[in-house]
Formats: sequence, structure tokens, C-alpha cells
Amino acid sequence: MKKFILSIAILFLIATQSFSHVAHYSKYNYLEYELFRNNKLIGYHKYNFIRINDELNVKSKVEFKITKLGVDLYKYNASSNEIYRNNEFYSFSSKTKQNKKEKYVKIELDKVNNQLIVDGSSFKGKTSKDFIVGTWWNHRIVKTKAQISAISGRVIKQKVTFIGKEIVKINNIEYNTLKFNFSSSDPNLPDKKNINTVIW
Repeated sequence: MKKFILSIAILFLIATQSFSHVAHYSKYNYLEYELFRNNKLIGYHKYNFIRINDELNVKSKVEFKITKLGVDLYKYNASSNEIYRNNEFYSFSSKTKQNKKEKYVKIELDKVNNQLIVDGSSFKGKTSKDFIVGTWWNHRIVKTKAQISAISGRVIKQKVTFIGKEIVKINNIEYNTLKFNFSSSDPNLPDKKNINTVIW
């Protein structure tokens, strides 16, 4: 999103623990985190976990707005559905509106060739099934070499740096957190496509 740098604070509305894969989310029905820029709350990202037999649907909604002197500089809203079957990624779809631009992505698992098929507004093609969709709820995102944009399907090679442990205080409640920085690992990317995101 051009040169804006987001700081993302994850607020679990449930007990905190370490996660490694989807099965560890089996008791979770709802997750929410808030979006900040320059220490100012600008929006939210909400997730609902819906289970039907061996299928998990993660439905998400995100909205944020960057305003200066009462003028909206940037408005963003998106909705998505991420499906897992037997704890394995199966498909993803999303629709996004960035200011007046509409974007989309559809991703499906090709089990025969063991890869992901991506149909997005910025990328159409095949990629590794080891990459993760950048929806920011799954702990595995800190361990993968690339994330797939949940907005347009673009494959973003990333470098994840562990900054350290930090206590975050929200509404007078203290949370023990781990702080990471996500940055683009491709030095040839133009500035507007680089990521530089801090997440707790």
C-alpha cells in the first residue's frame, strides 16, 4: 500500500498460547486485532472460525482509514474466506476495495501437482503450497519464505526478523507478546511494492 507503514497489534480475545498449525486453533471461534499507524488506531481486522465436520472456514473482514486534517487519504476494506479441509489449506477467495480500486484473488490447492493455483488481479499462475496467504491470523506466517497477497495474489518473498519480547498494554490489560518485523527480501522491488510491517 504504497509508502504507508502499518504497525499491527494482535489482540486475542481468548487465552494466548503458541500456535504452529491450523489444528491448534480448534477451540477458537473469534479473533480480532487492531490496526495502528503512528500510534493512532485506524481500523480493525476480524475473523470468524466456522467448522463443519472436517472443514474449517475462516471468514474475515478488515477496514481501515488514514486521515489527515479531516481528509481521507486512504480507505481500505476487504472480506475473505479461507478454507481448510482436514487441517490442510484448500482454497481462499477475497474481494478488496482500495480507495476506488477493486481487487480480487482466488487460490486453490492442486493436489495432483502439489501446488497452489492463483488467480488474482496482480498475479495469475502457480506457486509453492508451502507459501501462506497473508491474512495474518496463522502463526505459520513468521516461518514461511513468502506470503501470497490476500488482496491481489502477488507472491511476496519476505524476511522476518524477531525483534524481541514486549509487554503491550491495552485497556489497562498487559499482554506478553513477541514482536516481529516483516520486510521484502527482493532488493529489486520498487518502493511502492515493498513491505515493512511490524507485528506483535
